[in-house]
Amino acid sequence: MIPVDLITGFLGAGKTTFLLRYAAYLADQGEKLGILTYDHGAVNVDLPLLRSLSSRGCTVETIAGGCDADCHRRRFRTRLIEMGMAGYDRVVIEPSGVFDMDEFFDTLAEPPLDRKYEVGSVIAIVDALPDRHTSAEEDFFLASQAAGAGAVVLSRTQLADAAQIKETVAHLRRAAAAIRAELPGDDAIVTRPWDELTEADFAALSRCGHGAPDYVKTFGSEKLSIQSLPYLNLPLGREALTARVKALFSTPLYGKILRVKGFFEEDGTWYQLNATHDSCRIDPVPPTRAALLVIGSALNEDAIGELLTGQKPQLHIL
Repeated sequence: MIPVDLITGFLGAGKTTFLLRYAAYLADQGEKLGILTYDHGAVNVDLPLLRSLSSRGCTVETIAGGCDADCHRRRFRTRLIEMGMAGYDRVVIEPSGVFDMDEFFDTLAEPPLDRKYEVGSVIAIVDALPDRHTSAEEDFFLASQAAGAGAVVLSRTQLADAAQIKETVAHLRRAAAAIRAELPGDDAIVTRPWDELTEADFAALSRCGHGAPDYVKTFGSEKLSIQSLPYLNLPLGREALTARVKALFSTPLYGKILRVKGFFEEDGTWYQLNATHDSCRIDPVPPTRAALLVIGSALNEDAIGELLTGQKPQLHIL
């Protein structure tokens, strides 16, 4: 049986960054890895970054987004069937930040997948410095993903003090209580900065197993208020792009922005931008394509498009 690990977590928690470290550890142990990833929406802007794992012998697959929930489940199942014939020692899945945990457990329990795969380690990534003014929908995804986990790993703890970390865990437990979910114990919540994680830590995470994904399902993937808007080939450099991203988060006109991420080029160098309500990281990356994904709720598509492209929306006269 091939173990299938799940790296889950709400939007902007840091799943891709953790996956790069986790997959590198597993590959260094000699495991042949298949990685399956997809984003919220039709454009997966993290895929070029994950392609760097190919140098360690990992194969990265993706599921095309932009379809309804039933279509997505069929694509998810079909891709797992295909990957089951590739001879992997382990499959690692990084889904969207608004992933329905039932999809993972239910799909692996269906034939013929139940004869090929077994649930491995489920690791939930939780931002140590989240927005405290979260909606009930956001808290549902945060808690339901952690409820199915064998371990919770806090991100950005190097930027948080002890009181902030304590409040993050308390907020997570309050969100879980609201949907009657049971979370991993304190001993399964990792709070050390990621640069301090050792091989022993990653070995323990690779064997952490999973929780009981039992909770009251108050939201689902069929009727999400969370949207994503993709923008390709924006002619913006660092200064212009960061100014516009800052405006997205600070101006109510654009809606409630949860995350902005993507890639841009300036003076021959490519960069990755990853922004949440309180941070904006820009890091150099190998050459890729210019793309930006804006994720949030009640998004004003016309206003966002005008801000990012400089073009006013066209009027459609009937």
